[in-house]
This record gives sequence, structure tokens and C-alpha cells, in this order.
Amino acid sequence: MKAILLDGFGGAENMRLRDADMPRPGDGQILIKVAATSVNRPDVIQRQGHYPPPKGESEILGLEAAGTVEEVGAGVTGWQGGERVLALLAGGGYAEYAVAQADHAMPVPGGMDFSRAACVCETYLTAYLNLFLLAGVGGGAAAVAIPGLGGGDAANTKTDPAARQTVLIHGGSGGIGTAAIQLCRALADAQIIATASAANLDRVAALGADTVSDYRREDFAELVREVTDNRGADVILDHIGGPYLQSNMRALAVGGTLMLIGVLGGAKAELNLAQAMVKRQRIIGSVLRSRSRAQKAALIAKFAATVLPLFAAGDRDGSDAQIAPLIAAEFPLAQAAEAHRAMESGGHFGKIVLRVQG
Repeated sequence: MKAILLDGFGGAENMRLRDADMPRPGDGQILIKVAATSVNRPDVIQRQGHYPPPKGESEILGLEAAGTVEEVGAGVTGWQGGERVLALLAGGGYAEYAVAQADHAMPVPGGMDFSRAACVCETYLTAYLNLFLLAGVGGGAAAVAIPGLGGGDAANTKTDPAARQTVLIHGGSGGIGTAAIQLCRALADAQIIATASAANLDRVAALGADTVSDYRREDFAELVREVTDNRGADVILDHIGGPYLQSNMRALAVGGTLMLIGVLGGAKAELNLAQAMVKRQRIIGSVLRSRSRAQKAALIAKFAATVLPLFAAGDRDGSDAQIAPLIAAEFPLAQAAEAHRAMESGGHFGKIVLRVQG
């Protein structure tokens, strides 16, 4: 089969479309004929040599895929050849064929094309896990404990029951940001504040953010305090890390939760522990890829029951769905290097897709 392989760690120029060994499904696994995959920030970090796959997983880039079931491994039930499938992968998506755990896969919602289906797993699962299951956005049925994942105890971070819950989402125009805004709109009556570049402010607002801040020109902590009558955000979803830590803590409400899902800007910063103690604030670090197979299966089962039906009502372009993946650009697999450069240049609105075959 053809796959994107690396000549070495470093720049996008090290990516090449070459022949690779055909994977075979083991016990509890399915083999997917990949129609499309997508580019995620961890792919770029792995290409640079800073984010190795879990032990025993494919060294090929790619954390999600959509296509058709080619073969099922021993012990697999519920899947058969030819079915349309989307799956969360620990690696291997930048290839014509990829292996997935059978319980890490979901059926492609009716009417959705493979390009959009390839955008579901990594970003929507990440946003759903961190905002709803761990931080407890919306409370109620979404914020229930899943063994090994946490949740349940954080069913609602609000300290003022009369106040509308406020969520601050950094990077509102990116894959996780657009997914998070859509999920908050569909699953919670929350006030949404998002940061974005100046070029994307209007599009992020149109997607559903109540307030949008130009992260290059505005103090987002001051803006959050202003629009919440000085109460602050109940939950913050952040992938920047160090440079935002102090401002995040200033923006966070009493009893609020900072969900840290990345350190794109740096991994170290000073923290006023006394202030965090007095305000009873929580910082939760969270990574999806390194979680156990059982934890991922539990998350996907919950997501499939709660969120996936909200995709199903839409046409192929997602125009009528409650939740629809947004595609910023598509590239053929052979142009994966160009797709990575587009990711690194920033400013895109939604996901970057790689078309593989079909």
C-alpha cells in the first residue's frame, strides 16, 4: 500500500508518499480502506520528533480515518466488510489502509461524506471529553463518570446557580475550537467566549460564539471579566499552555476549571498558588492519545450514543445538521507536506483533510 513515511524528524519536506507494509487486523480490530484522514496538531508535533506514538502502535502519522471496512479480525462483532466507518486511531491514518480497534470505530452518519467523517474523531471527541465529561459543562446527563476517565463529580462548576454557565474556548477557528463551539451550542445553554485571529472573528461569531476576542490585540482575561460582570469563566479550554496560564487564572471564576489540552506556546509558567486556593480553582491536564484502549472505547460509546445522532440529520455538506465538521482545505495524500504547511501557517477555519482514495 501507499503511505506517508518520514525521511527523518523535522520539517514537512521530510514527508514522502512511499510503499509501506500492509497492516493486518488482530484480535478485536478492523482493517479500514481509508478514503480520507485529517491533519491534527499532534501529527505536526510527531513529525518534528516530539510526540512518539504509544508503544506498539503504527509509526505512520494520522489519528483518525474514514472509509470502508475491508476486513475484520478475530472476535469482532457488529462490523462487516463494506460498511462505512470512521475511527479514532493511535496512528496510521496517512495511508491507504489502517487498523483500528473495533470499539474505537463508529458508523458514518447517514449522508455524511468521507471528508467530513474524517474530521469527527480527534477534535469532537477531545472537546466532548474535556468540556462535558471532565469539566462538566452543562451538567446533567453529559457529565457522568466513565471508569478511568473521571467526570461525574464536576457535573456543574457554577457557584452561582442563577448565572448562565460561561465557557472560554481558545483557538475558536481551529478544529477543536470549532468542534467545541458547536458542542456547547448543541448540548448546553452556555455563554461562549472564544479567542481567534482578526481574520476569523466574524466566522467564529457566526458559528455560535457570543463574544469573540482578537487574541493578538485584546486582553482576553479583561474581556471575560467584563462580559460576565466580573464573575469569570466557569470552564476554559486551552491548548496554548504557559504564556496563557496567568491570564487564564485571572479569567477563571471562583470554583472554575482550566482544561489544559496542549502546550503549543510553552510548557512552563509561574502560578499564584494562593490565589488558586482562595478561588478554589482546578487545573486538569488531559491528553486523549495516551489513554488506555478501554478508556477510549468507553468515551466513544458515550459519544456515539449522545453526540453522533446530532450529525445524522445533515446533508453531505452538513448544512442541515445540528453539528457538522467544517473543512478549511483538502489535499490529496501525496500533498501531505503542503497540508502540514497549511496547518503550521495558521489562520485556517476548521479542519484540513487529506483525501486518500475513492
